[in-house]
Amino acid sequence: MNKMEQVKILRKLAHQYYEQAMDPVNFERMQLHRAVNDLKMQRPVVLMNEIPFHELNVDGSLTLQCEDPVLRLAEEYMRRKLFQWRYFPADMILPPYVPVKKVMEDSGIGIEVKEEQLSVDSRNEIVSHEYYDQLRTVEDIEKIKLPVITYNYKETMKQYTKLAEAIGDIVPVRMEGHNCYLSPWDQISTYRGVTNLLIDLVDDPEFSHKVVNKIYECEESRLQQMEEQGLFELTPYDIHCTSSLNSDLPGGYDGGKVMRKNIWGRGMAQIFSSVGKAMHEEFDIDYMKRAMEPFGLVYYGCCEPLDKKIDIVEKLPHLRKVSITPWADVDVAAEAIGSRYVMANKPNPAAVSVKLDEDALRREIGRTLAAVKRNGCSCDIVLKDISSAGNDLNNLVRWERIVMEMVEDF
Repeated sequence: MNKMEQVKILRKLAHQYYEQAMDPVNFERMQLHRAVNDLKMQRPVVLMNEIPFHELNVDGSLTLQCEDPVLRLAEEYMRRKLFQWRYFPADMILPPYVPVKKVMEDSGIGIEVKEEQLSVDSRNEIVSHEYYDQLRTVEDIEKIKLPVITYNYKETMKQYTKLAEAIGDIVPVRMEGHNCYLSPWDQISTYRGVTNLLIDLVDDPEFSHKVVNKIYECEESRLQQMEEQGLFELTPYDIHCTSSLNSDLPGGYDGGKVMRKNIWGRGMAQIFSSVGKAMHEEFDIDYMKRAMEPFGLVYYGCCEPLDKKIDIVEKLPHLRKVSITPWADVDVAAEAIGSRYVMANKPNPAAVSVKLDEDALRREIGRTLAAVKRNGCSCDIVLKDISSAGNDLNNLVRWERIVMEMVEDF
């Protein structure tokens, strides 16, 4: 396919995308998102992310046709957004532009992940991992080097210019920065393996501190360099799958480089799901406090259950949002969080991997909504980590319709 034909395809998508992005409903949803993060919730916001699109192409609208890498990436972005908007939008927001990500080059930290993988579906990026332990001794830790971050402005502008020339007269094309994503212990697990990591927390805590201190040094250096080179995104429409809009940020932004004080900090320690409160605080929260200090607002937690750890999580500076996973007790969490923070509630994604049990879903969401109302919480409800939808689009469609009906009656 020649370039002219590819541009024609992209321009048609751009018209469709921008028409939906300008829909008043899109702007109404922005206000709902902002109210949640301002701790003045009108109703819970419902979002669906990390979607197995490879299972869902029922009408051919997800089939990519462009061959040019830059145009193909934009095509995929718009096709997926439009598909979700059509079938299971919930409270999704369409940014009123098509992004070109700032090209960031990372030298790494001197060691690479060594692993074996098992996969049952070649189309699915969700696979099983077995990691080899590369950090067994102090000498191994000394191999770790601070990363060097480089903003490849020339390549970014090349991609931006190509896309802007193709569709910029239809929909704004915007250079988009990066968000903060800090998960040192999850990173360590890829260098060590989960079992070795957890055993050393007990058997050799001094060594574990040396490992995590070094990784935090690397991550904080990476964040500092990103700030210095203007690589952060000022106004993201989501922060790791959850709502991000709020009235506090960018907080005095002066039009120069985006500083950490202008944006959300994002931290987690998912591998600490099986670690007690005192150990979680000692080995992650105490380090995370330093890393999150420069940020304007902070969102902590991912898949690790934090319902019984809110008292240590709230020691983080600028905390605004806490993740509450399917493995957490939502009643305990809502009581501990109250009206002080946003509860990012994560319903069980396994529900859509088989034929949806609609009664069970109503019970799950009903319990969450009751806990939110009882405790005066602000809340977003986020279905994510959807490894599979059971090859059935209807599972996601029905999930969205049921949950939206429930929150609209909140």
